[in-house]
Amino acid sequence: MCFLKRTWLQVDCDALEENYCSIRNIVNKKSKIMCVLKADAYGHGAGFVSKLYQRLGADWLAVSNIEEAIQIRKNKVVLPILILGYTHYDMVNQLSLYSITQTVISLDYAKKLSQQALKFGFSVDVHIKLDTGMNRIGLVYQDFVEDSKTIEQVQEICSLKNLNIKGIYTHFSSSDEEENCKDYTLWQFNNFKNAIKILKEKNIRFELKHCSNSGAILTRPFMNMDMVRAGIVLYGILPNSNIKTNVKLKPAMQWKTIVSQIKNVRKNSAISYNRTFYTSKNSKIAIVPTGYADGYPRIFSGKAKMIINGRKVPIIGRICMDQLVLDISEVQNVENNNIVTIFGKDGKSTITLDELASLSNTINYELLCIISKRVTRVFMKKNKILETFNYIRQF
Repeated sequence: MCFLKRTWLQVDCDALEENYCSIRNIVNKKSKIMCVLKADAYGHGAGFVSKLYQRLGADWLAVSNIEEAIQIRKNKVVLPILILGYTHYDMVNQLSLYSITQTVISLDYAKKLSQQALKFGFSVDVHIKLDTGMNRIGLVYQDFVEDSKTIEQVQEICSLKNLNIKGIYTHFSSSDEEENCKDYTLWQFNNFKNAIKILKEKNIRFELKHCSNSGAILTRPFMNMDMVRAGIVLYGILPNSNIKTNVKLKPAMQWKTIVSQIKNVRKNSAISYNRTFYTSKNSKIAIVPTGYADGYPRIFSGKAKMIINGRKVPIIGRICMDQLVLDISEVQNVENNNIVTIFGKDGKSTITLDELASLSNTINYELLCIISKRVTRVFMKKNKILETFNYIRQF
């Protein structure tokens, strides 16, 4: 199977399966697993990955918005899908048409959803979101006196017509920070349990109650409840490199590119835009057809390395929109079209997302999510290509 070998992501389906099974093995057998596919499955390709998780036996999928949900539905995935973010109430017909479950974030929003559903004769499945300490979207329930109003609002939401209340959930702000925020996560969890308890006393029960994200799945099994939301761990990456866990995870993605040209340059030659770098000796350089338009940040200029022929080599000069320059003076037998590893493994050398994140004061999540849609996704199993997908050409 051919694809344009300019710059591409290799997605290891065996690793995705192993990671899913590792999570399934540590989660309470009675708890369902919701696989989070936000941001194109954290850059891995939601269309393909959603079908994989469906085959593996996932119970639910989660996305950020309705466009992501419809993309998955159009890939013939029938699992329940929860939208974790906001959907305008005017799109209630789309929620119903594609059998998508919507998060309810306030009483006012629930009323508008209900009104639109009634107007067009639709019925919509929803999960109620409680804000137990993240202070983002959701109905606030944080152990305050005013929380009685939130309970009343939830009661009213549950009475609205054409809304099918299927679940209730919250989101932890710091479950991946085990030492510094242990008490805060427990406080959030207790807020959530308390709200559920009071609602139960008022004869309001929920089929699904969920709060555990990747960090909580790895460190707090007692918080599994009816369902867990597995996100970045499914892709073989820890939400925080400091988390201590015995769970075996394997990064599923490697980013590759090639050498497009090799040049010999003299000492004191200026490299790339604005002449920010001059060679200190006669050097051999390799031009690589990958740049910040592909999602490789310009801030890595002069900081990051890539791997060629099993050796780490430095990026020199400014990273351009579509290209960058490597110093390959110390590497033997480099030729045009040699594969270059942006992150991943080549021989005995490895570059991790956490390494790259530390160079730019960001997190591994962000680096995954900013990889451009012009980078082809190549899905592999047993080191053989199963499928490729190019977003620009749509195949």
